[in-house]
Amino acid sequence: MKQATRELLAKVSTATICTALFKRGLRNQFIQNVHPLNASLPNMVGEAFTLRYIPAREDLNPITVFQDRAHPQRKAVEDCPPGAVLVIDSRKDARAASAGTILVSRLMKRGVAGVVTDGGFRDSPEIARLPFPAYHQRPSAPTNLTLHQALDINVPIGCGDAPVWPGDVIVGDAEGVVVIPAHLADEVAMEATEMTVFEDFVTEQVMAGRSILGLYPPTDEQARVDFAAWRQHAGR
Repeated sequence: MKQATRELLAKVSTATICTALFKRGLRNQFIQNVHPLNASLPNMVGEAFTLRYIPAREDLNPITVFQDRAHPQRKAVEDCPPGAVLVIDSRKDARAASAGTILVSRLMKRGVAGVVTDGGFRDSPEIARLPFPAYHQRPSAPTNLTLHQALDINVPIGCGDAPVWPGDVIVGDAEGVVVIPAHLADEVAMEATEMTVFEDFVTEQVMAGRSILGLYPPTDEQARVDFAAWRQHAGR
């Protein structure tokens, strides 16, 4: 991802990105039912690095598997590139944790941009205090081994019903997380930025008492004239 694209996406909302994607026929890119543990953090932006869980088979998933340095969960934490987002397919099942504060802290210290699971995190109060974007369905104390078996790293996954390919661009804000197909990231970032400028103008006009009719969308010529003048004055 270009640095300029990363910087643009850090300033736009997931709602605006969803609209830009919808214009391109993409309807299912918002990860459903995941929430930020700390909604006050800046936008999370990074390329997807994925981890996939399957239902645990008990004879293959005792606690001793963590002694293996090649265990997929441990390996994903150590291999996720700096600046990337670790996206975890936990089968939308938050009954057992996808990770806890130690692994999330390790991701933070390695320079990873954030972590998302459609399951849950244990130690969620501690994770919420970290200056690190983390998104999950809900808190979950039991270890992942009780229900989930880590299997694949950096393969296409589903996370909260959204398709995620390695290298797709992940953006998270206080509302949730959206997945931008990698080949669309630059143009979506630019369009979302332009949409944000216009929406800021519209919000200001609405707060001043103006009707949305003819303004949003700008079907009246006067709305377009007013926006051009506002934009020039605002330097945007």
